[in-house]
Amino acid sequence: MHIEYSEERFREGQVLLINKPLEWTSFDIVNKIRLSLKRYLGIKKIKVGHAGTLDPLATGLVIVCTGKATKQIDQFLGMDKQYTADVRLGATTPSFDLEMEPDKHYPHEHITDEMVHETITKFTGEIEQIPPMFSALKVNGQKAYELARKGKEIELKARKITISELKVLSWNNPDLKLDVSCSKGTYIRSLARDVGFDLNSGAHLTGLIRTRIGPYQLVDSITIEDFEKNLATFATK
Repeated sequence: MHIEYSEERFREGQVLLINKPLEWTSFDIVNKIRLSLKRYLGIKKIKVGHAGTLDPLATGLVIVCTGKATKQIDQFLGMDKQYTADVRLGATTPSFDLEMEPDKHYPHEHITDEMVHETITKFTGEIEQIPPMFSALKVNGQKAYELARKGKEIELKARKITISELKVLSWNNPDLKLDVSCSKGTYIRSLARDVGFDLNSGAHLTGLIRTRIGPYQLVDSITIEDFEKNLATFATK
C-alpha cells in the first residue's frame, strides 16, 4: 500500500489499509488517524471514516478513507470478506466470544474429524443466520447490545447471508480453526455458535482475524504505530 504523507493528498482522498490491534474499535482507528493528521500536518478539519466495523476482540484489516475518498465507503462496505476464526467447542458465552464468561458447558469428546467436515458443508452457500444479541443492530431504534446488557429479552430475525468458502485449517478437539469467506452482514460469532450446536455441543469464538476485504489484503496493510511514525517523519522533513 502506497501512502503519500502530505496534507494535499489526505484532503484529495486516500484509502488506508490498517491492521487493527486487539481491543481497539474501528472508531479508535479513525480517531487516531484524524488526531495524527491534526498533530503532524496541522490539518484542523478533515473527513476520516472507516469502511466497516471490526469487533474489539478481533484484529486485522480495516479500510479507512480520508478526505474525498470517504465517498467510496459504501463501495467497500458491500465487498465480501475473509477471516481466520478460532472456535472452541464445549461452551457458549452470551456474547458468542470472549467478551463474556461461559454461561453453559456441553460435551465435546464425541466430536470426530468426520463430523466436523460434514458440519461445515452445511454452512456453505446462502444460509439464514441469526445475529448475536450483543451486536450493534438496531431494535426499535436502540442498539441490540444496549438492550441485552439491561437484561431485556430481544428477538433478532434471521438474515440471509452467503458463505462462499469455509475450510478447516486445523482441528484439535475442542479447538477448531476455520478460514471463512463470506458476504456483508455475516457474523462469525454466530457462525461459531451454529457450528457448535450442529455438532451437538456448544461453541464460542476465541479469536478472529480479518485477512481480506474484496481485493484488499491484510498483508498489504500498515499498523497504526507505523502510520503515525511515518507521518511524524514526513512532518519533520
